[in-house]
Amino acid sequence: MKYEELVSVLEAAGKPTRTVDVGGGSRVLLLPHGGRVLGLFSARDDENFYWTHEALSRPDTAKAFYASGDWENSGGDRTWLAPEVDIFFPRYPDLDMSGYFQPRQLDPGRYEVEQIGRNAILRNRFSLTMSRSKTEMELEIAKWVQPTANPLRYEKCWRRAANVDFSGYEQHTSLEIPGGNENVGLWNLIQMPHGGELIVATCTRTEPKVYFGAIADRDLSVQDHAIRWHMRAQGEQKIGIRAAATTGRAGYIYRSAQTTTLIVRNFVVNPAGEYIDVPWAEPDDFGYSVQACNVASRLGSFSELEYHVPAIGESTGTMRCEDISQVWAFRGREEAIREIAAILLGSAT
Repeated sequence: MKYEELVSVLEAAGKPTRTVDVGGGSRVLLLPHGGRVLGLFSARDDENFYWTHEALSRPDTAKAFYASGDWENSGGDRTWLAPEVDIFFPRYPDLDMSGYFQPRQLDPGRYEVEQIGRNAILRNRFSLTMSRSKTEMELEIAKWVQPTANPLRYEKCWRRAANVDFSGYEQHTSLEIPGGNENVGLWNLIQMPHGGELIVATCTRTEPKVYFGAIADRDLSVQDHAIRWHMRAQGEQKIGIRAAATTGRAGYIYRSAQTTTLIVRNFVVNPAGEYIDVPWAEPDDFGYSVQACNVASRLGSFSELEYHVPAIGESTGTMRCEDISQVWAFRGREEAIREIAAILLGSAT
């Protein structure tokens, strides 16, 4: 969706946005409602790199969407919290999907915009009840974006990459626990157009954990230093990859009629940290830093690239953390995009 169209629709729906200049003519569109980076736009191409919900295509459908009472999955880059079983299954140990619920105080939350210097900081203060311990947690999430440089600016491949657009940003996300003693971890997720290919760079050959859904063998490939997943199936499927094997870099390639797009997320992985999100029915299977979810269902049609941050809480000895990650997005001819993917993700075919 085009930048001006998206801004206009959201304004008409009563959901004003903030635009952040991230350098070189590129822009990030912040949607305070939900605390999302809803759009990323390059200087030469006004088309969003991210997926947004089809309801946001018109003011009337956008108004109905936000008034529906359902989960307001606008799209883009959002921040959730782990462990999922404690926060999204209020009837745990009942894991029936009919009981899955996105707590509205987390998403969309009540994000306020605080301008500090050049940074528009989105801040949400709220409380949650953990489903297993019944502990009440007081929490605060803050997030803001800043410019990031093109990681290939000194590479020969970039000089060869004629007519390839670059855009990107650095995202800062902090979590603080003013009250409560449970461990909680940040969880950042990007939603992108469905049907592309996920590439997760790994230190060694590792088998992903299938959390739910059936994934065809032809769609999932395990290589010595990468996991590749063609995210094109109907329904809903999810995988997780262990922190000990992940490098802190993952990407997604998708095609449109004229161009090919690559989105890369660069983040910190600390295998010694407490990665507390677990497969739903295996509450002691810790240690997953990267996840991905394929969705083509009533929720929409999108692919999610997800990463976790080591948890904080009383048992970890710290009650606040700040995570920094980068998003690098490229759009152009497929041959050039594949070469960029080979350099940044170590996987070319």
